[in-house]
Amino acid sequence: MEREGRSRLFPGYDEKDLHPLPAAPFLIGRLLEDGDGADLRWLFRTLPADAVTAWFERLGGRQLSARSRAFWEVILGRPAGPTAAGAAALWPL
Repeated sequence: MEREGRSRLFPGYDEKDLHPLPAAPFLIGRLLEDGDGADLRWLFRTLPADAVTAWFERLGGRQLSARSRAFWEVILGRPAGPTAAGAAALWPL
């Protein structure tokens, strides 16, 4: 991961641990939630849009705030994955 200011979103992590391919799920979640325009341009330049969309459909409901989830549903044109509340309804114990 290039050090263009994104390191502010990952305090306590070493840059070598944030390589885009192995750390993609972690990077996507953090950047969709807290990234600025430059962070998001980097994300969509670095990872295929299909990978970001697939992550969103699978994990976006649980890993993004309601506000971010609603925004990205409009931008990506896809529903987010199940929310934590939906999981609780499936597994009440």
